[in-house]
Order: sequence, then structure tokens, then C-alpha cells
Amino acid sequence: MAPTIITLRLTIADPVAGVAYSLQDKANMPVEPRIAGDGPISFDAPITLSDDGRLTGPFVRREGPTRRFVYIAVGTSAGQHASEWSRRAKIDVHDIPADLLAQARAGRVLKVVLPGRAKDGGPACATVRPLQAWRIG
Repeated sequence: MAPTIITLRLTIADPVAGVAYSLQDKANMPVEPRIAGDGPISFDAPITLSDDGRLTGPFVRREGPTRRFVYIAVGTSAGQHASEWSRRAKIDVHDIPADLLAQARAGRVLKVVLPGRAKDGGPACATVRPLQAWRIG
């Protein structure tokens, strides 16, 4: 089986309106930044799924031998230079169940819903835990 490009759809349920959000690539550059409005905001991240189930690609970061994650940049990190926010949300992808990865390999989109706000009322940052488990969309 050859490596396959799968799609992870990351949806921020309640982003801070007026603040820029984007995917962040391995060079720490914002990709497709968008200004949040009053509703959810989503990003589709193309990810390479290898034969052995490892996730790699331009948006996947590693930490240690098994942890893999994707960053969502916020505020100045997303290229919004005048923002009062400079944050990143770390979304773990190494723990996506194998059965869901198999369905993604067959062309299905994997979706996750994330909180948009931290306890201080600003944009969520650091390791962000999903509001709902990964699912097929």
C-alpha cells in the first residue's frame, strides 16, 4: 500500500471574532489565514498517511518518538500584525483511531471540533483537546 494523502478538517467551534486563524506549516508560516467572524471556522489540512500508519507532511510536527500534532496559529502568529494575540493551538493527531485512518485512506474526511477560547476568554492555545472525538465527515 502506498502512502496516501488524507484530509483532516479542524473546526474551531467558537473562535474570537476579529482575530486571524490559520494552519501553520513546518517553517512556522501561516497558511490560508482567515479572520474569524461570529461562527465556527474550519481548516482542511492535507496529511500523508504512510503504509505503517504514521502521519507526516507539511503541517505535521513531531515531539518524541510517537507524538504528532498540527498547529493552528492565532493573531500575530497567523500574520495579523496588529492583533493583541500571539498564540498557537496544538492539535494531537497521533491518537486518531486506526479504523478512522483506514476510512480516511479510502477518501473520507476526518473531522474534529475544537474549543476556540481559553479560560482567559482569549483564543485557545497550547494543547487543545477536542470537544468531540475524531469522526468521519
